[in-house]
Amino acid sequence: MPDYWWKDAIIYGIDVERFFDANGDGIGDFKGLISKLDYIAELGVTCIWLLPFYPSGNRDNGYDITDYFRVHTRYGAFEDFLAFVRRAGELGLRVIVDLVVQHTSNHHPWFQAARHDPKSPYRDYYYWTDHPPPSVPGKGPMFPGEEKSVWTYDEIAGAFYHHRFYHFQPGLNHGNPKVLAQIEEVVDYWLSFGVSGFRVDAASHMVERPIGPDPVDKSHTVLRHLYQHTTARKPDVLLMGEVDESPEKLKDYFDGEQLNMMFNFLLNNYLILALAAEKAAPVRRAIDMLPAVPVNGQWANFLRNLDEADLERLSPEEMEIVNRTFAPEEHMRIFGRGIRRRLAPMLEGNEQRLKMAHSLLFSLPGAPVIVYGDEIGMGDDLTQHGRNAVRTPMQWSAAKNGGFSDAPKNRIVQPVIDDGGFGFRSTSVEAQQSRPDSLLNFIKQLCAARLAHKEIGTGFSEFLESGSDQVLAHRYPPGETALVILHNLSGRDAMIDVKLGISAQPRHEPILGGDIPDPVEGRLRMKLEPFGFRWIRVHR
Repeated sequence: MPDYWWKDAIIYGIDVERFFDANGDGIGDFKGLISKLDYIAELGVTCIWLLPFYPSGNRDNGYDITDYFRVHTRYGAFEDFLAFVRRAGELGLRVIVDLVVQHTSNHHPWFQAARHDPKSPYRDYYYWTDHPPPSVPGKGPMFPGEEKSVWTYDEIAGAFYHHRFYHFQPGLNHGNPKVLAQIEEVVDYWLSFGVSGFRVDAASHMVERPIGPDPVDKSHTVLRHLYQHTTARKPDVLLMGEVDESPEKLKDYFDGEQLNMMFNFLLNNYLILALAAEKAAPVRRAIDMLPAVPVNGQWANFLRNLDEADLERLSPEEMEIVNRTFAPEEHMRIFGRGIRRRLAPMLEGNEQRLKMAHSLLFSLPGAPVIVYGDEIGMGDDLTQHGRNAVRTPMQWSAAKNGGFSDAPKNRIVQPVIDDGGFGFRSTSVEAQQSRPDSLLNFIKQLCAARLAHKEIGTGFSEFLESGSDQVLAHRYPPGETALVILHNLSGRDAMIDVKLGISAQPRHEPILGGDIPDPVEGRLRMKLEPFGFRWIRVHR
């Protein structure tokens, strides 16, 4: 079997402009990122995912791209990017970048040519109409409350253009072979500089067809074309797709010929529900609903990302449980479907609970994804607009601006959290590095444990009955030797009685979370402390 490196990847998401500022202009840059690569390598992650760093209007955190072939000057020179990739490789870190080709900026030269000349070859790069059709159910604006329609009238073009996202992000026509050829050029360009793959933004929206009898291209031509093209040039390329769809539709994207990794939004919905309800059942339910992973595929599991925590897959009653627990105030919610908070404030800064949540994430079948700052339990800034609440600058120390930048406070790209329990004076890398039991040092242990137990990346084995609805117990794989993992999702003690599935008297090796009593007759009986967890290697 080929070595699919992404089966065991540990992915660390970084917003360059909010990570570290090396030149003192208040904006994070590639030189700053290079200076922190040793920190990232010591964390134990294996792959860096860079959010968009291309020229853009920066109206949607860089997702309104105006040029796919350059680095935005605010982040440094192109040579700085190359130096970053080279140094990351020396440290054993792979790099993947965002591929944002569902749409462009309305300032992109393609769109400008399209709107000014109806006979331009670029006109058909986008969808235009004189009479916008009504939106198909489920295909309306992605940002309700901020966009009223998926069609916007352009005065110069004298026609309406389509956009699923913001009006300044016109959607590309992926049924046009010339658009596919342009995407090929973008992919080839960045692969030539040593990146290991792409996070495919809005992948499930790339197959939509706003004009015509069928709202979706069921054959997923664009994704198949992308996969064939990229793997022909780099056989071990990673295509990590953003596909937030219902369980019955997920399998349509996961056939081994489109995307070889997908963000596990379904599991994330139920992970958040499980943490809110302090029950194990939602996690088991989500795993049962997931389609089988292709041989070359993997799930990208996460607790939080740098968008809203989208809860669309939950029932109204389940969403209410989550909102009541994690977003009790209206300003903590967004788009009528999500939460704009970081994980640590959602879990009230409880370090043991944060450790348990990350342990649970790393123990589930798939590749774990964490975003910058979650390894130290960074907070959010709800005074910021929309999803920027969770994109505050990285907190390195108790120094000026949290050690992020030497610039005057009023020039920082976004205010650093400076007060309360999540302020940089109390929550920072520096404060946690020297404390052996800190969340940061635990994440390092967790990364090491995940890399040492590759059976987690090969697929799910089985759940075990724990004797408590608070405790999730599962095992990889059944047989003479097994990895048994226990998590108490509750803030209360839990008495457990777990049948280990090994008939003879087993011996065990504690890996993470503490020791356990000796199993008796193949059963483990013990009291698991609030938010307690155990990783155990069990032998016959």
